[in-house]
Amino acid sequence: MDQKPVSAQEQLERTVNQLYRLVVILFFAIIVMPFAYMFFDDFKNLFKSSKKEPLPYEVGEVKPPTDKEEGYWIAPPVAAIEDEQLRELVSYGKELIVHTSNYLGPKGSVAAISNGLNCQNCHLDAGTKVFGNNYGSVASTYPKFRARSGSTENIYKRVNDCFERSLNGQALDTNSKEMQAIKAYIDYLGTDVKKGESAKGSGLKDMAFLDRAASPEKGKEVYDTKCASCHKPDGSGLMNMEGTAYQYPPLWGEHSYNDGAGLYRMSNFAKYVKYNMPLGVTHREAQLTDEESWDVAAFVNSQPRPHKDLSGDWPDISKKPFDHPFGPYADGFSEEQHKFGPFKEIKAASKK
Repeated sequence: MDQKPVSAQEQLERTVNQLYRLVVILFFAIIVMPFAYMFFDDFKNLFKSSKKEPLPYEVGEVKPPTDKEEGYWIAPPVAAIEDEQLRELVSYGKELIVHTSNYLGPKGSVAAISNGLNCQNCHLDAGTKVFGNNYGSVASTYPKFRARSGSTENIYKRVNDCFERSLNGQALDTNSKEMQAIKAYIDYLGTDVKKGESAKGSGLKDMAFLDRAASPEKGKEVYDTKCASCHKPDGSGLMNMEGTAYQYPPLWGEHSYNDGAGLYRMSNFAKYVKYNMPLGVTHREAQLTDEESWDVAAFVNSQPRPHKDLSGDWPDISKKPFDHPFGPYADGFSEEQHKFGPFKEIKAASKK
């Protein structure tokens, strides 16, 4: 069918209606929409405010305190030293603690007097970690009498004990720049610790004795499961890419600490791994149980390692610690029990 032709009047009316609708839409867009958006945005914020912000810890748990809040020793920053000459010396001392082998190891740039370990392998975070065998109380407690040597020792002697035992090497010249730098660093770390006092969190954190002897056999299972991935199944550790130092130190063998080192005592090794290993663990979040810690200590310290002449140690044998692994002793307990335990009865007898 033919469509009826549209008159000029009708065409005009249609155009006017279209323009009217367009004006209404523009009016709504310009005037009404901003108010609508504001209302909608306020509504969204109201909805959001009804939600609780997520907590950094589980609901119902108490937020754990920080080391500072609990009064543990916190190392002063080296960068805060105003005296430029002292800051450079202390900084060099810290560098020597962290990268000992680069300067004093088998390929050391200064001297070749140690086994390739770094001081930091035993004194974690450059000797600043809470219960990580830190240096917080060294300056405040030395010089002091030590029963192992039967004499009063200063910091120089204590540092060289580490070189000769833990680093299975030779003593560092007391007058050398390196020894002076190490001492300056240790002294600076103890700046805020009163003379004669020990800072909270120094040394190693105590742990309970077992009611049995520590087991090397059980310790091997712990080592294979939780330690070998870093320290290797044969305990030989992992060198860095340059071959100048260990990324993960050897725990036994010719390049490890000798049998005169502090970690060769069962209690020291057990406490050290309990609250510091695997790497990254802290005293607040141990991964190993007490039994695993004692047993892996028994396994590691049963493996072959360098021997040191200890004939000059403990001139008064009655002062030997309960877990000193070599006789003779002033008590009636065997060398085997002094090494592996159980230790409770040895401790009880020593108190009497």
